[in-house]
Amino acid sequence: MSMDQEDLARHLFATREDSALIMINVQERLVPAMSGPEKLVGNCKRLVALAKVMDLPVIFTEQEKLGPTVHELTEGLPDYRPVAKTTFNCFACTPFAARVRETGRHTLILAGIEAHICVSQTALWAQPRFRVHVVSDAVSSRSLDNHSVALARMRAAGLTVTSTEMVIYEVLEKAGTDEFKAMLPLIK
Repeated sequence: MSMDQEDLARHLFATREDSALIMINVQERLVPAMSGPEKLVGNCKRLVALAKVMDLPVIFTEQEKLGPTVHELTEGLPDYRPVAKTTFNCFACTPFAARVRETGRHTLILAGIEAHICVSQTALWAQPRFRVHVVSDAVSSRSLDNHSVALARMRAAGLTVTSTEMVIYEVLEKAGTDEFKAMLPLIK
């Protein structure tokens, strides 16, 4: 495989070396209003577990006045420091943009709520600057219509729309490792 082909292939995948997980507004007061809240939180929890196992940076955002991130996602995270924001596009919040820069990563794995507001605005803004993977079953909106429209718009803009399991297996890369064994109970 030529170097150009290898670079193209790496561009299509989320990798351990170059990915950061962005968990957008999965907050106590928002989650109950979402379509499929249990599925949303379960898949976000799997992504946070992957980040812990694979040592990926995780950045949590919290929209002001909507409460903390749900406890299931933050328990056992010693460096949990959410970025408080009032903007819908996370990058319009200077502390968030600085946190992303500090990671040195070029691939952003986006999960959270709402798909058609904060997730899509953040993803669309980031797309020319980063490789963006939006995890379709780890984002939600109050209505399924808004969720569908958001995913279609992001896909049409050239973003990678993926799933929780796809991200997990891409970052793991192979079976038989200690990391694979640690994740296996969460993906069975």
